Amino acid sequence: MNSLDIAKNVFRLEAEAVKNLSNLLTEDFNKSIENILQSKGRLVITGMGKSGHIGVKISATLASTGTPSFFMHPAEAIHGDLGMLTKDDILLAISNSGESEEIIKIIPLVKRMGITLIGMAGKVNSTLAKEAKYFLNIAIEKEACPLQLAPMSSTTATLAMGDALAAALMKVRDFKPEEFAMYHPGGSLGKKLLTKVKDIMTSKNLPIVTSKSEFQDIIHTMTSGKLGLCIVLDNQKVKGIITDGDLRRALEITDKPRFGLMAQDIMTLSPLVISQYEMAIDAEEFMLKNKINDLLVVDDGLLCGVVQLFDTGNIS
Repeated sequence: MNSLDIAKNVFRLEAEAVKNLSNLLTEDFNKSIENILQSKGRLVITGMGKSGHIGVKISATLASTGTPSFFMHPAEAIHGDLGMLTKDDILLAISNSGESEEIIKIIPLVKRMGITLIGMAGKVNSTLAKEAKYFLNIAIEKEACPLQLAPMSSTTATLAMGDALAAALMKVRDFKPEEFAMYHPGGSLGKKLLTKVKDIMTSKNLPIVTSKSEFQDIIHTMTSGKLGLCIVLDNQKVKGIITDGDLRRALEITDKPRFGLMAQDIMTLSPLVISQYEMAIDAEEFMLKNKINDLLVVDDGLLCGVVQLFDTGNIS
């Protein structure tokens, strides 16, 4: 078996492991979600070895999607870190075998504290499965490891179950993109979700003409404005927009000499507009949907600026 065949076999086995999880779900999944929602504390994740590594990721996903969570190392827990827990917390313990020594040691201590225990394991008759109030089955048929030693399919299944928990909690919490952005302010994703139109629009030295402006003035204003357009205003009210495309089309279809054209002969009437308080990502979607590159920013009937598709690309 060559390397490509090995890779394909790994993908097949891990995909099958994840697909089979839906057959293993019980009412304990719903009850786990309900208890997490009702909890006044945090959802604390614990796990040893590879299960612990996956637990760290699950905890991070939960914390960033509206469920307060952190990871507690089980070996450290029995040496003082149990003090991190409160009676209002819920503990999600992960162990593929369900018999990890460090996990088993903390179970009676956690129960004594009155903390709800959710167990995630691949063995339904394991100690963890029996001791947990709610059990999430992550059993697999076969590891993707050629030696059947390293956890591969099992860790993939564990991660998928954690994602299922996070997704379900997001849905029942009605978790919104704006909230997601609040937890991700530092990266490009947070920037994109938090940026409003007013943050990226051009608002100074706008290329403005009137409906009676002549062709020469339009060309001069468009060139000096460096936006590839002119905004047509009469008495501070937006009447239309002239893009370089509008200019070319006007020259192609009119019988008038070009210097006989005025803005009112060229402009696109009632151009699409957006408020400066809308999200920049919505402006981008709006322009893509309408196949335009320029959007006038108008509030209370007054021109505030121009946002262009190029501007929204800069927030990615």
